[in-house]
Amino acid sequence: MSDVLGEVKFSYSGQFCQLAAFNKRKEDMIAEIRMAGHQLAEPQFDNPADLVGWMGAVQAQDYDMAKWAVGVRLKRAALSRVNEALTTGEIVRTHVMRPTWHFVAGKDVRWMRKLTGMRIRKAVDSWVKSRGLDISEAQYTRCNDLLGKMLSGRRCLTREEIETEMGQAGVPVADERVRRYILRAEVEGIVCSGADREGKPTYALLDEQVAPVPGLVKEEALAKLAECYFRSHSPATLADFVWWSGLTVKEAKEAVGLISGQLQRECFDSREFLIYLFAHEAGKKPVVHFLPPYDEYLISYKERTTVIAAEHCPKAFNRWGIFYPVLLSQGWIVGNWKKTFRQSEVLLSVSVFNSSCIISEDALRKAERRFRDFWKN
Repeated sequence: MSDVLGEVKFSYSGQFCQLAAFNKRKEDMIAEIRMAGHQLAEPQFDNPADLVGWMGAVQAQDYDMAKWAVGVRLKRAALSRVNEALTTGEIVRTHVMRPTWHFVAGKDVRWMRKLTGMRIRKAVDSWVKSRGLDISEAQYTRCNDLLGKMLSGRRCLTREEIETEMGQAGVPVADERVRRYILRAEVEGIVCSGADREGKPTYALLDEQVAPVPGLVKEEALAKLAECYFRSHSPATLADFVWWSGLTVKEAKEAVGLISGQLQRECFDSREFLIYLFAHEAGKKPVVHFLPPYDEYLISYKERTTVIAAEHCPKAFNRWGIFYPVLLSQGWIVGNWKKTFRQSEVLLSVSVFNSSCIISEDALRKAERRFRDFWKN
């Protein structure tokens, strides 16, 4: 992204958005608590790894925008700080849940992989079979060995470079096979993300990128995962936790039971919400953010109409799992934003879902400056 961002262009009319005045309805209380947990109201962290560790995981298939998902939750949003955390292995990008890309703290990657890896492996094997690809266990073992040799000595390679070297070694690489080789190697704890090179992600050996730490037994890992999720994502339901984590319902119930003393149960709209007991304060100023596509604020819940009107959901995500950039105002998803390019500038435009929902221009300008400054610093 260019270092020069143009001025935000707004498209709205009418009075100030009524959502900004919290009237303490349960809907607004849920949004208020979620903003605090998501670090979107009053960020508490300076260090990207501490923020990612607090969240448990941050979905990251849109690599650049996932960095902004971390940055927007820090006291000072700076791309250089997120990149440094990725370079040093304080944060890694890998497949640990559902399966899809996530950022996780380096210190957490091994116990999370041990907890969820078998389900990810089964999902990947099912995908490979459905595509008619013939990849044997012997082939995976050979590729794991090749990756170990290719990346040894803290060498970081892009996927394209790995594909080239595997092809030269006589490994079949057509039909997206290399993606499956790498994913299997991630699940087995051999590779993870490495340092960016010219803005492109790379792969490194996990044992060289992240120093080993003491492991957790399954009960400890379940409790830790539930704690991470509910302290940062609550109020949330058990179904939300199952969706986010990829755990079975039985495992998720066990995990919740292990931290039951830290949770409060509240019913709303015929659903039971679990609320993590931590101190939070309502922000005194309007909170507006340009959230990236696939942001945790939406994608980490099975039921999303708690913070977005049902009729507007298709504007935030579609039925095939594509999530769009959205505008957050006082805990509610109220519109979309997009960037367009004009010569050396990146112009941002905003559109709200409902013309009667008006957000103060000062709050939008502040959100725009925070987004622009992130890419400069």
